[in-house]
Amino acid sequence: MEAVLIILLVVVAILVIAVGAVISMYNRFARQRNTIEESWRQIDVELQRRHDLIGNLVEVTKAAARFEQQTLTQVVAARTQAVAAHGAGPAAQGQAEQALNGALSNFFAVAEQYPNLKANQNFLDLQQQMVETEDRIAAGRRFYNGNVRAYNTRFDTFPSSMVANFGKFRKKEYYEVDDPNVRAAPSLKGAFDSLTGPSAPTPPPGQPAIGTQPPPPAPQQPPPG
Repeated sequence: MEAVLIILLVVVAILVIAVGAVISMYNRFARQRNTIEESWRQIDVELQRRHDLIGNLVEVTKAAARFEQQTLTQVVAARTQAVAAHGAGPAAQGQAEQALNGALSNFFAVAEQYPNLKANQNFLDLQQQMVETEDRIAAGRRFYNGNVRAYNTRFDTFPSSMVANFGKFRKKEYYEVDDPNVRAAPSLKGAFDSLTGPSAPTPPPGQPAIGTQPPPPAPQQPPPG
């Protein structure tokens, strides 16, 4: 009788430990899922800010210069698709943002040919805000993908995989960017250097540079008496 009681207590202890482990793994899945969803919401906020800045950038460019219309049309169309991708998931959003970044790269390349944009403070301010927004998106993407990697890895390990199926958890999508141009924040630094005017030519040896005064002649020494 005493042996049966001991066996019963051991079985109950094992069941309690097993149930506790299952509850712990389930709760961990739930916490990871919530962290991933929260980190994605932060990225989504920055993406919306990015789209607003692009819209303002297009309007400022239209007002400041007779810009190439085809380039502006491409940017507007890509921005519209990116805005429409909100809520479609990280994978679809990543594809839309990649197309938008391609249009932006072409936009900034064409902008190099317009010196009046260099003097437009609104344009430069918006461009700087875009760079800062891209930095925050990049940081948020690394944080989000790191959480997704840890979460998805648990689906491939035992016994957490059983808990995932029991709890009806699903793997999360990565926010992937295949185009290296998307990883780099668009920048106009140095883009207008060629428009600031030619540099002064280098004078031949022994001649003063253009715009400078020649040195005064050395005083004559009297001949020895």
